[in-house]
Amino acid sequence: MSIRSFGDKLFDFFNYTVVTLFALACLFPFFYVASFSVTPYSEYLQNPLKLIPSQIELSAYKQILQMPLMWTGYKNTIIITIVGVAINIFLLIISAYPLSKKDLKGRNVIMVLITFTMFFNGGLIPNFYLIKTLDIYNTLWAMILPGALGAYNLILMKNFVSAIPESLEESAFIDGANEIKVLFRIIVPLCKPAIATFVIFHAVTQWNTFFSAIIYTSRRSLWPLMLILREMVVDDGGITKDAMDMNNTGVTVFTIKMAIIIFATLPILLVYPFLQKYFMKGVLVGSIKG
Repeated sequence: MSIRSFGDKLFDFFNYTVVTLFALACLFPFFYVASFSVTPYSEYLQNPLKLIPSQIELSAYKQILQMPLMWTGYKNTIIITIVGVAINIFLLIISAYPLSKKDLKGRNVIMVLITFTMFFNGGLIPNFYLIKTLDIYNTLWAMILPGALGAYNLILMKNFVSAIPESLEESAFIDGANEIKVLFRIIVPLCKPAIATFVIFHAVTQWNTFFSAIIYTSRRSLWPLMLILREMVVDDGGITKDAMDMNNTGVTVFTIKMAIIIFATLPILLVYPFLQKYFMKGVLVGSIKG
């Protein structure tokens, strides 16, 4: 057993302190919003810096549960996220596997073209014209297909697949497996850390999408949750009148805004713990192997 010096212990203490302070700084805004979403507004006015409420007031959550637009946004966002992640992972797998083969003809040219898209694109107006031409304007597909396959994620996935020993594939071929069986029975199971990582990346991106909805939709019934959140929190759209109708509950526009933020962000936060064990392994291996 190695003996750690005082300098090593001091270095570890410094690292833990910095990381802990950084984590607290990241958690504080979320805790602040969560706290004041259940704090009576009268108590907030008395002490705006009090983070632990003396009593819990859930009327703001009851209020937003009665807003039909919130549930419409939830439905649209769930569809966009699930379908978008499924398409993204499928395209990553079927694209990264052949690109990991060194004997693929034109492999370098394809990689150059993929990398080119990371730095240059047509711009907003050509993209809008493309969406209109494909006849997916004012559909949920307009928020799913444009970001279905990212060049950066594809490169990471390709590097991860390249790190898998070729002997495993050769053994499968000797046993009579074809390329499809090798891909889905050997490569995919071994890529679980990378797949879990990209599920997190793309799910968070799709859950938080709102700009594409502004550009590619004109119907409120197609708005994702984050666009509704933006309208209600920034512009007070749809909540002022409802909040003022609840005179004796302590609910105001402020507390409803806090509750809406928690209501909209909590589901995607709950997904991360189930995939966290794969997260670091997937990112590190995919980024350093090539």
